Amino acid sequence: MAKDKRVFYVKYVSDPLYLEIMNTRPDVQLDKLENETDDATVSAVLEAAHVYTASSSRDEVLPKFHVDAQFLARTPNLLAVSTLGAGYDTVNVSACTEAGVLACNQSGGNREAVAEHALGMMLVLTKHMIEADRFMHRANGIQRTLYMGNDLYGKTVGIIGLGNVGGRLAELCHGLFAMRVLAYDPYLSADEIKAKHAEKVELDELLRQSDYVSLNCPLSSETRGMIGARQFGLMKPTAYFVTTCRGSIHDEKALAEALAARKIAGAGLDVWEKEPPDMDNPLLKFDNVLATPHTAGVTKEARLTMARYAAEQVLDILDGKRPPRLLNPEAWPAFVKRYERIFGVRPNG
Repeated sequence: MAKDKRVFYVKYVSDPLYLEIMNTRPDVQLDKLENETDDATVSAVLEAAHVYTASSSRDEVLPKFHVDAQFLARTPNLLAVSTLGAGYDTVNVSACTEAGVLACNQSGGNREAVAEHALGMMLVLTKHMIEADRFMHRANGIQRTLYMGNDLYGKTVGIIGLGNVGGRLAELCHGLFAMRVLAYDPYLSADEIKAKHAEKVELDELLRQSDYVSLNCPLSSETRGMIGARQFGLMKPTAYFVTTCRGSIHDEKALAEALAARKIAGAGLDVWEKEPPDMDNPLLKFDNVLATPHTAGVTKEARLTMARYAAEQVLDILDGKRPPRLLNPEAWPAFVKRYERIFGVRPNG
C-alpha cells in the first residue's frame, strides 16, 4: 500500500508507543524533523504534510515550528495539528481556524498525574516539608516547632479551571480531606460545578476565601496575565498559590513581590515563563517556594496515555473521523472540504 498519508513531528514524541501505533498503518509515512534540520528538508516535509504532531512546550522546539499564520502558509495540504500533550502553547488556534485546519490536544491524558502533583505540592507546602528539609541539609539543631504546619482537612481550596485536571483535584480534595472546594470556571454552570463537588464563585471571591489556590486552566488570550499583583493582594497571608498548568498565566514578578512582602504563605510552581527557569529567577530564592520543572504530567502512566491518545487521534483524522479532543469545532466544515480535495473522498465524521 502506498504511503499516501503524511504525518510529521519535531524532535520527540511523548512515548515510543506513539511510534508503534503509527507504524501499524502501512498507508502512513511518519517523518521526524529536528530543530537543526535544514530548511530545504523542512520545506519539503511541511508542503506534503497532512497532520503535524506538535510539541506542547514552546521552549522545546524552535519558533519556526510553532503553528501560526506564517507556518500555515507553508503547509498547503495540512488538515490538522495535534499536540502531544494537553497544552497547546505552540498552536495559534485562531490561525488554524482561519486556515481551515483542525487543532487538537490530548486533554485528560495526564489528569491523574497533574492533579496528584498539585495535591502533593499543597501537602508539602502546608506541612512546611520543603523548608524543614532545606534547613536539615544546611544546619544542625532544628527545632521541631519551628516549622509547625497545618492540616489540609476541612480547609478551603480554590480551583481556577475545573476541567479534566481541576475536576480530578476537586474530587481528591473533597473525598480525601473533606475540603470545601470553590471553583472559578466561566465555561461551566453552577450545576455542572456542583456535580464536581465544588461551588461556583467569581475569581475575586475565590482568592479571598481560599486557603489554597490551584491554577488549572489553559494559557490563552483570556488567561494570559490573569493572576497578578491585584489578585495576589486579595489572597490571605496564610494562603498558598499552586500552579501546574502553564507559565505566563501568573505574573512571576508580582508573585515574588507578594512572597517577599509576606502577602501569601508560599507557592508551588511547576510552570514558568521561561522553561526551565534560570537559576537567578527570584522565585528560586525563597525557601517557601516548591519548584519543579514542568514535570507534573511527566509520569510513566501519563506518557503512555498521552502517546496512545495522540496516535489514535491522528489516525482518526487521517481516516476522516471527527477527533475527540477538537479545540476548534468551527473549523470542521472547512476541514471536510480540504479532506475531500486532498483524498478524493468525503470524511464520514
